[in-house]
Amino acid sequence: MPEFERLLTLRQVSKNFGGVQAVKNLSFDVCAHEIVGLIGPNGSGKSTSVNLISGAVPPSSGEIVWRNQKVNHLPISQRVPLGLARTFQTTSLLAEFSVLDQVLTSCHTSYRVSPWRSIFRTKDARAQDAEQLAKAQELVEFVGLGEVMNDPTSTISSAQQRLLMIATAMACDPRLILLDEPAAGMVAKERKELAEVILRIRARGLAVLVIEHHMGLIMEVCDRIVVLNFGEKIAEGKPAEIQRDTAVIEAYLGGVH
Repeated sequence: MPEFERLLTLRQVSKNFGGVQAVKNLSFDVCAHEIVGLIGPNGSGKSTSVNLISGAVPPSSGEIVWRNQKVNHLPISQRVPLGLARTFQTTSLLAEFSVLDQVLTSCHTSYRVSPWRSIFRTKDARAQDAEQLAKAQELVEFVGLGEVMNDPTSTISSAQQRLLMIATAMACDPRLILLDEPAAGMVAKERKELAEVILRIRARGLAVLVIEHHMGLIMEVCDRIVVLNFGEKIAEGKPAEIQRDTAVIEAYLGGVH
């Protein structure tokens, strides 16, 4: 793979909750145009890791660097405008909104006109509203939800809601998007469609960090995989290397089979 800009770097990052060390000395990078998988058994520290990266919780030690800027103590609200967006394990939607309106809620990060111009509907405000509407419509189509664009979010399927969360995150104009268990509850056909969406996201020039239990999806889309167990990184490499790694096999199966 050609050399790309390093977007995210974790250097010896640890997180303690009281006497429990959820993540210990975790280090890895994510580069532009790269799809990286973060996997591990239940309780391995995946959720804590993505919360550290996104800014939901601060690290106890170590450094989280975003494009050469240390962001250890920046909250989510300050990391999103820098180009770091995420989805969550559980969908969080505005039930009374349409699919399109849900995506529009995330377009505020790229608004340039002042609030008073929006209130008085000045020419530049109207132009920007039209621009953001077109952007939201394109993203809804991009994730495959064009046919339900005007439906309430509460009426679409669980798999469609997960795709909607991806479109919502993309509306923030990220350089890197964190997908936290995006395939949860999906059947095989839906996972295949999700894999195609993830690959198309990379084709748009974005990087993706996928936190997922479903190994088939991870192996299909990822350029590189980081494996956690008991809060520590036990392996990192290409999918074929991870499949053969004895430490990974033991972590998942309890021994070499």
